[in-house]
Amino acid sequence: MSQSQTQSKTINRRFLLASRPHGAPTPDNFKLDQSPVPVPAAGELLLRTVYLSLDPYMRGRMSDAPSYAAPVAVGEVMVGGTVSRVEVSEHADYKAGDLVLSYSGWQDYALSDGKGLTKLDAKLGKPSYALGLLGMPGFTAYMGLLDIGQPKAGETVAVAAATGAVGSVVGQIAKLKGCRVVGIAGGADKCKYAVEELGFDACIDHRAADFPQQLAAACNKGIDVYFENVGGAVFDAVLPLLNTRARVPLCGLIANYNATGKPQGPDHLPGLMRNMLTRRIKMQGFIIFDDYGHRYMEFFKEMSGWILAGKMKYREDIVDGLENAPQAFIGLLEGKNFGKLVIRAGDE
Repeated sequence: MSQSQTQSKTINRRFLLASRPHGAPTPDNFKLDQSPVPVPAAGELLLRTVYLSLDPYMRGRMSDAPSYAAPVAVGEVMVGGTVSRVEVSEHADYKAGDLVLSYSGWQDYALSDGKGLTKLDAKLGKPSYALGLLGMPGFTAYMGLLDIGQPKAGETVAVAAATGAVGSVVGQIAKLKGCRVVGIAGGADKCKYAVEELGFDACIDHRAADFPQQLAAACNKGIDVYFENVGGAVFDAVLPLLNTRARVPLCGLIANYNATGKPQGPDHLPGLMRNMLTRRIKMQGFIIFDDYGHRYMEFFKEMSGWILAGKMKYREDIVDGLENAPQAFIGLLEGKNFGKLVIRAGDE
């Protein structure tokens, strides 16, 4: 990626949704717009983006298909979580210089009335962690695994996208709970990292020709909890290995996000339904802040404790420059990132 272009004090760069993708997004679906930096009115703040989170859910927001959240309108700023610095404050609760977790989207500056902002502790060693380990991905991993998956010591937990923003945390929490953890990732380097750095018991490369056989060998006692965030061929290999009363928290299906039609080949739905019935499998989808927002502080407290105790490792893939956001996002959907993908839009 090229070096970051310095943020201007007068010009606000914004990436707008130029058109809805058909299949995988392309750079043409985004438009870089420039406008004057807005001026806050009474009760408002001017926020400058320091870090922008890029996440798979954004692909769904680019589509106008019915979903759990409204799509981004064509011509509007792309959505996204940000760590932002308060540049100007006309709001009693905030002062210039405060660091906040916000939802400013793909732009250098945004106005806020203070709603939905979270002040970040100045002592937070890595402010970008508020978008990952201590943010939506970490929260997703924590609640999905512990509330829906309910892992018990000695059980086998499998997780796809094992070195990603969510999967890496799922596996580490499962190890803290005394489980055997088998990761699934794309490529030898990611699998090596999952085992040697994150402490997984095994990690299987889903690109291997004999992936289903390798996964079955690694899960020789079956799978008790499968944390699903990929779908597609990975789930096809997992399904026969699910034990009686297995639990499947479902937070994403990245393998299908760019699909333009129904999958080719046989209809897998009858087999899935039969397996869910005969083995009493529990599969539950969840939307993290809709379903668990009221429990965020519970998560934040426990995760902070694990971080301070050195029990959690977290890898970030930081790309410099807001101008590189579209290409980085396209790469995210292709699995090119290694760790939590974050755009560093400006100086802390």
